[in-house]
Amino acid sequence: MRYKPENFDLQSDELIPVDEFVEKVLYHPEIGYYTKKIPFGKEGDFVTAPTISNLFSEIITIWLISCWEKFGKPKSFNFIELGPGDGSFTKVLIDTIENFPDFKKSIKIFLYEKSDFLKKIQKKKINDSNVKWINNFKHIKKGPVVFFGNEFFDAIPIKQFTFYKKDLFEKYYIVNKKTGLNETYCKASLKDAETIKSFKTFKNLKFIEYPKKGFYELDKIIEKISKLNGGIMLIDYGYLDLVNKSTLQTVMKNKKMNMNSLFKNLGRADITYLVNFSLLKEFFLKKKLKVKKIVSQKFFLEKMGIIQRAKILEKKMTQKQEEYMSLTLMRLLHKDLMGRLFKVIFAFKSKKENFLGFE
Repeated sequence: MRYKPENFDLQSDELIPVDEFVEKVLYHPEIGYYTKKIPFGKEGDFVTAPTISNLFSEIITIWLISCWEKFGKPKSFNFIELGPGDGSFTKVLIDTIENFPDFKKSIKIFLYEKSDFLKKIQKKKINDSNVKWINNFKHIKKGPVVFFGNEFFDAIPIKQFTFYKKDLFEKYYIVNKKTGLNETYCKASLKDAETIKSFKTFKNLKFIEYPKKGFYELDKIIEKISKLNGGIMLIDYGYLDLVNKSTLQTVMKNKKMNMNSLFKNLGRADITYLVNFSLLKEFFLKKKLKVKKIVSQKFFLEKMGIIQRAKILEKKMTQKQEEYMSLTLMRLLHKDLMGRLFKVIFAFKSKKENFLGFE
């Protein structure tokens, strides 16, 4: 089926901000990218760390257990996975904590998922009475609470802006059936301009990517952490040094495309961007959370013992299984693949600060 602009409520020659355009293409309730197909794995358009190797999910689970210990082994410990994908991470989490009975008694697992289609996929994979799907965090009233999102933040649409003669202008798309997507700029709202100018991270930048919708999601999470104690760990494809250009990218069948190619494949390709981790840190600090040193995925996983765990598993493996595990480890750790390109940030409220994996 060919999806035309009007299917997404996009009218010809309509001006639409970047984030609203992406929101419609990805999350349209009937034909949006995340509402009608499985984007993950070999048959999808991209792979995520939990679908590459169970080792990734095991290591994150061990880190989560260490957090529980840091918080004094509370009898009630809430864990929320943000954007759980196909459910691969939570499935391994459930299997792994079978070996930690005290932790298993304490943990309550919640999956925060926007897509009804993906919820169905997750529920086929996960059959556990201790797992609940939620649309908000209102029912979590006792802490502590730890949020975890792997490639969650980059799936939330962003706004784009540019400065011209000290004035801030927001980027819009003009949808045209014949010429595709065309760009233009309109003067930014006073509120957006004031907010953007308040961030030191944006100082001296001409082109700015601002995750307004993402920060709205984080505000709800931070409110819960601030009341109950706990933290949020995000792992994503992103950068620390300043990037003075658009990082929006579209992916289809594990290949990047340009935006006009996307126009011909509305609803059939993912749209994502690189996460600005310096901005994330500044945002968390503004909200009075503490932030651990931002590290690469390679650094975090190796600090948490992924190599040692792999060596233990090797002893019971066939040669073919060993070769496969080595290949998946390389994808997770190699500096030119996920190892250095993916970053890990942990923001928290706690009297203790010596959380594992960051030093």
